[in-house]
Amino acid sequence: MINQQNQKYINRREMLSRSAMGFGALGMANILGGSNAAALDSLAGSKRDFSPRAKRVIFLFLNGAPSHIDTFDPKPDLVKHEGMKPEGKLFKSTKAGFLPSPLRFDNCGKSGLQISESLPSLGKIADDLCVIRSMHCDVPNHEPALLQMHTGVLQPTRPSIGAWALYGLGSENENLPGYIVLRPSPKIVVGPALWSAGFLPAKFQASSVITRDMSLDKLLANIKSPGSAKSEQRQQLNLLAKMNDAHKKRRGEDTVLESHISTMETAYRMQIEATDAFDISKESSKTRESYGTTEFANSCLLARRLAERGVRFTTVYYTKGSSNQPWDTHENHYASHAKLCAEADKAAAALINDLKSRGLLDDTLVIFGGEFGRTPYAQKHDKKKPGRDHHHTAFSMMLAGAGLKGGFAYGESDEFGMNAIVNPVHVHDLHATILYLLGMDHEKLTYRYGGRDFRLTDVSGKVIHDLMT
Repeated sequence: MINQQNQKYINRREMLSRSAMGFGALGMANILGGSNAAALDSLAGSKRDFSPRAKRVIFLFLNGAPSHIDTFDPKPDLVKHEGMKPEGKLFKSTKAGFLPSPLRFDNCGKSGLQISESLPSLGKIADDLCVIRSMHCDVPNHEPALLQMHTGVLQPTRPSIGAWALYGLGSENENLPGYIVLRPSPKIVVGPALWSAGFLPAKFQASSVITRDMSLDKLLANIKSPGSAKSEQRQQLNLLAKMNDAHKKRRGEDTVLESHISTMETAYRMQIEATDAFDISKESSKTRESYGTTEFANSCLLARRLAERGVRFTTVYYTKGSSNQPWDTHENHYASHAKLCAEADKAAAALINDLKSRGLLDDTLVIFGGEFGRTPYAQKHDKKKPGRDHHHTAFSMMLAGAGLKGGFAYGESDEFGMNAIVNPVHVHDLHATILYLLGMDHEKLTYRYGGRDFRLTDVSGKVIHDLMT
């Protein structure tokens, strides 16, 4: 083939340009975002310093931030101080006083772990849960706190924790992306920066799937080619591979192009496996009923199907209807809290039970929480429909699986739930612990960019070994 510039062969970019419309079946590559972590630049083959306790992570993220005071951190002393204004510089503008929770906290399971009555299903499996009551982060604003919880820093452009995990471990299944985000709405505060690969190679970017409609043609648009049989697609990819090999021999590797070609390979292989993995209609009616029928419930069930097929990191976002941060209960807190907990509690408990019944909980880490907590005091003088404001100096995070202590509460906030005072756990510490459970040293998991080595935990973070059996 001779082109108009008298070149003997067309180059790979021309090949991709000319044949792009012929790759209809590979439209999924655009959705995937190039996340085949089994390809180049992964540290998957590196020697581990210690054995992992978990092979995979499922992060159930409650957008908007749930109240620790009304879920996992009982504060009976608030009753004695109801209506009193908090002291300190941070609370000068506070117009309302302390607001005790009207919810009962029960001693759950054999361990007696105290959990709010708003989470009855999780209460029934309390002996499988590990609660951190002394979490804290740097700021009480959604955008920077969301970024810090996902990427370790307050500004965008850094790699997310899922991308770091994929970079460090690779994928267990080359036919599926190793990092998947499930969200019922395309509208989420901050958005793709929360699951970005940042400066890591593009293939570690999460594959984002909108789960509002669980029919396969909506979940996996363009997964199958309308005009090319699989054998024809295979021939096209084989030809591209030969051209790619010739290019490398002449000019060396082009990492961006390699990532795109790797993604096409993943998309090709997904035509069979993904349609099976994402089809929750194959689950029994009993299983479907245990999770519930909400968007969050369907996403939790799908997360389990992905986990058992080797997806390394799955994040399930809890948004609801038109609200992209439903847990942000600045007013009418208790009416909203009850409805939100009813959905999240049932689905999260079903997921943990389901993983356990299938022998997957021991090597799966489940995380349940938001970007921060909510204030122990009311936001307004509204006794009928009080709200709780953002709160970052103390909040709770629930974990399960991965060899963690069950029926265990770690750390303490003060008598009001204002500040973490016993064994405080910063977001960096949580990230360091997650990486440790996956078998990675957070201080050694680095990537050189812009002349310096970066890591998820920046220059901080300590592993919380007391959480582990």
